[in-house]
Formats: sequence, C-alpha cells, structure tokens
Amino acid sequence: MAESMKGLSRSHRCTEVNNSMIGNEVTVMGWVQKSRNKGGIIFVDLRDRSGILQIIFEEANVGAESYAKAEKLRSEFVIAVTGKVTKRAGAVNENIVTGDIEIVASDIRILSEADTPPFPIEENSKTKEELRLKYRYLDLRRPDLQKNLIMRSKVTTLTRAFLVEEGFIEIETPTLCKSTPEGARDYLVPSRVHPGSFYALPQSPQIYKQLLMCSGYDRYFQIARCYRDEDLRADRQPEFTQIDMELSFVDVDDVIDVNERLLAKLFKDTINVDIPLPIQRMTYKEAMERFGSDKPDLRFGMELTDITDVVKDCEFVVFKGAIDAGGSVRGINAKGQGGMPRKKIDALVDFVKGYGAKGLAYIAIGEDGTIKSSFAKFMKDEEMNAIIERMQGENGDLLLFAADRTKLVYDVLGALRLEIAENLGMLDKNEYKFVWITEFPLLEWNEDLNRYQAMHHPFTMPMEEDLPYIDSDPGRVRAKAYDIVLNGTEIGGGSVRIHQNDIQEKMFEALGFTMDAAYEQFGFLLNAFKYGVPPHAGLAYGLDRLIMLMAKEDSIRDVIAFPKIKDASCLMSEAPNVVDAKQLEELGIELPQQPEN
Repeated sequence: MAESMKGLSRSHRCTEVNNSMIGNEVTVMGWVQKSRNKGGIIFVDLRDRSGILQIIFEEANVGAESYAKAEKLRSEFVIAVTGKVTKRAGAVNENIVTGDIEIVASDIRILSEADTPPFPIEENSKTKEELRLKYRYLDLRRPDLQKNLIMRSKVTTLTRAFLVEEGFIEIETPTLCKSTPEGARDYLVPSRVHPGSFYALPQSPQIYKQLLMCSGYDRYFQIARCYRDEDLRADRQPEFTQIDMELSFVDVDDVIDVNERLLAKLFKDTINVDIPLPIQRMTYKEAMERFGSDKPDLRFGMELTDITDVVKDCEFVVFKGAIDAGGSVRGINAKGQGGMPRKKIDALVDFVKGYGAKGLAYIAIGEDGTIKSSFAKFMKDEEMNAIIERMQGENGDLLLFAADRTKLVYDVLGALRLEIAENLGMLDKNEYKFVWITEFPLLEWNEDLNRYQAMHHPFTMPMEEDLPYIDSDPGRVRAKAYDIVLNGTEIGGGSVRIHQNDIQEKMFEALGFTMDAAYEQFGFLLNAFKYGVPPHAGLAYGLDRLIMLMAKEDSIRDVIAFPKIKDASCLMSEAPNVVDAKQLEELGIELPQQPEN
C-alpha cells in the first residue's frame, strides 16, 4: 500500500549528499535501482535524476515494521528514506559520485509500488529502441537520457542569458500560420470557424521575425517549435526546436561574430570544450570541390582531387563519356588502404550506387609498389602515372574515382569519404571541428518544377557584385547566406535578407513568381516593407542536432523527451490516430472510404 508524503520533506537529491555531511540526518527520495538482502542487512541503491546513493537497512536501526517494508522493495519502487550519513563500511565504489558514503536508514516510506519494468532501467541500454520508445516514460529514467535532457535545459538557459546580455528580446511568434509554397511540406490544421480554410504549422518563424525587424525590435530571439512534413532520418523529426534570431542594421560579419561567441560560451560552460575563435570560413564552392559536401567533416582529410584534365584524352570510356557530357572525374586517396580486400571494395561500389553512381573505379597500390586497377588496361602507363601523381598516391594507398555529372560526383565522393572514415574509426566524437560555409548559390534548378527555386528562401540577399547576373545567368548568383557546420552536420544557417523592393521583385521573377502571386503568398510582409525596413539578417540553430553532437549521440531521438519514429508516429501515445466522427463533421472533413478487406 502506497504511503503519503504528509509531514515529510526531501532535504537533498541523492548526489547532493556528500562526505562533508557525515553524521547528519538527511531525507532522500527516488526510485529503487536494485535491492540486495544479505540476511539481517538490506542494501538498496536509490536513484533520482542526480545519480545513485546507497542505503543500508538494519532492523536495529529502522525497527521491525520499517525493516519489513525494506524487505518488500523491488526495482522502480518509489521510496522516501530518512537516515544518517556515514562513511561506507564496505569497499568504495569509484563508479559513482557517492561511492564513499551511505545512508544508514532510520525510517522508510513506500510512496509507490511498481510492476516489473519491461526492460532494465540502466545506462547504455541494449534494449531495442522500439520497445524503449513504447515505454518512453521508463526509458527517460535512464541516467544517460536524463543527462542529455539536463544538458539541453542548460544550453537553452545559457543561450537566453547570453542573448539577453547582447541586447536581444525574446518574442513568441504564432504557431498557426498561413501556408507558403516554398520549402518542405507544411503540416495543415483545419479551421472550424472558417470552413475549407487551413492554418499551417510553421516550418520556421521566418516571416514573423522579419516583420519584427520592420517593427523596430532590433534584436529578436526565440526558442521556437517548428514543423516539417518530410521524410525522417537520424537527425530529423517532424517537430523540432530552433534557436532562432534576427538582427537589424547588420551584415554577415556581425551575425557571425555574435554567434561564434555564443557557441564558445555554450561549449565551454556546458561540456568544458574550448572553441578557438574565429571559426574557419569556407566558401560553398571550395567546400564542394574539396569535400564534395556543403557540410564538410573536417576531422579527417581524404579530400577530393579533380583529375579531369589528366584523363581528358584517355580511352577509358567511363571517364571519356563523363567528360564529353560536360561532367568531371574526381577521386579520393584512402591512405594506407591499398591492401583492402576486393570484397570490401565491392561493398564500397554497392554503397556509391545508392547515391546514383554507376560504379567506382579504383587503383590499389601495394606496399611493394605493384598496382591493381579496375581500368588500367584502358590506360597508357604515362596516364596511370600522371593520375597517381595528381592523387599523391604512395605505396599502400587506395585511390577511388567517380566520373559523371559534377554534382553527382560531389555527392558520391562526399558520401564515400565519410563511409570510409566511419569504417576505419576515424570519426572522433571528442573532437569538435567547426566551419562556416559561405557564398551559397542564391538559386538552384528544380528538375521537377522546371524552374529555379531558392536554395534557402525567397528573402535571401544576393551578393551585391552578382546582382547584374540575376536576369541573364541566375545560377551564377551567390547569396549572402551562411551555414555553421560541426563535424559534418549543419547545426545552423541563415542569411542577410533583402530589404530593397527592386531586388525582392527581381528575386520573385527569378523564382517564376508574378508580383500578384508573390503578394498573394507574402503580401503582409511585402506591404510592411513599404513603411521603412532596416537592413537585417538572421540565423537559426537546430537545437536538437546541436545537443546531439554535444552529448556525443548518434540520433536526435536521444536528446528529445518524446520523439517520433521514422514514419512520424509516436509509439508511446499512438499518435497520429483516428478522431471522433463528430469532430470531422464540425471541421467539414470527409475521409475517403477505406476499401473492405
């Protein structure tokens, strides 16, 4: 039978008790991690969010009634214990903070009994994720998840304090918005009051934060909930959190400066990591040419090398065909991997086919200088030597090549270098390599829509020197956009915004919008711009991704309290789910008939 808390108050969390309190009486409360009855003495490991504390029950100290209660204890019972802090009688447990002390209990209350949980509540659980997510409220008791969520709380608290000190104002923006055509799919919310009309949940507070700049708030921030109806992966969720900000009367360097100092503070104060400032900057063009990615992982080398000019006259049809079609041939040097078994090379070939490659050419250089290659028979000796020289190939190296459209070559080799680094254990989670990627293309061509679309969003400012090309060669125009990348993951991005009407009109034209269509979608923002708009710029971090990297986790699900799985459903609450027919009727929604089985 569960007992009440009447007249009882917790004095300390478990790990707040320390050896300076020896001889003092304390009251602690929490969950039973495990209980061991040694005959006449019962050892209980008590757990709360701070950690574990050992409790000793002896009948002489607690009395027969309380000792009988202690005998009943099982894992996950919730108890309150009063007792005296003593030096641990047995061996010190160096694996826990309280390993040199224990509580000799004088009283116990069982506040709640517990069924046997479906899996052990323990750090680094081996239980399948599906089962843990179904019982997420139990999973969240695990110390490693609790540490992650406590870290997340500390990061948001530090962020708020830092930004307020920097003159930012925290303002909430609506979560029931107007749907916009650009970007990912919106989550739609039907309106009962306006039949046939829908709100959209915000993909970001973009338009509202720009309006706040028009309204004179100068520096805004928000810990914002955002929603995107898109396919999930390890670092995506349908609902996620941004650290969102916008600043007036600034340019690129101003935004980067305040954010570098924010990142340095977060990493130092949270995980005691020093970030050298200023953070390295790299243009989009350089990042793609060197790493095949606009979010390069700089913890290792294996950079791309262009050999197009070296092989342009060769007879190897794969290389020749790609070059003749306007593509390129590029490679990476996996140092010391020349002895890789053919089976593993074939596995890499299968891997790149998943990125659209037709295959993978290679040169394996033995430790004795012998060469094995998938295409040597099509090449002259001097051509092979020139390739190896360009690739800085040495004895023991493995050279891997892709030939196709340059964009595809970048994608293939960018993914391949990460796959090899992962396989070789080259990705150290204790190393933090930041880089700003700048000068993104303003626009990218969408094959499905047969038109340009904004690489970031329609309000991104072009670089002034590229403005003359916006009509004649839109793909050439670079944006005043910037992403902050950490260990190969984009953790934030932003841009300087357009504040001049003539440039905004040009942007809409390049995107295939008439001004009537632009006003239909963004009229309230464009109208606001008529009344005096300051130059402004902003940035937003993906808080979930940032915490994932700080906590050295592989998935953002491990730093979110109640995450969804890959099909955007919640195993615990079974959302999404059917709703009452009356609710649908009030909303004017009629569902299609499901075919009978």
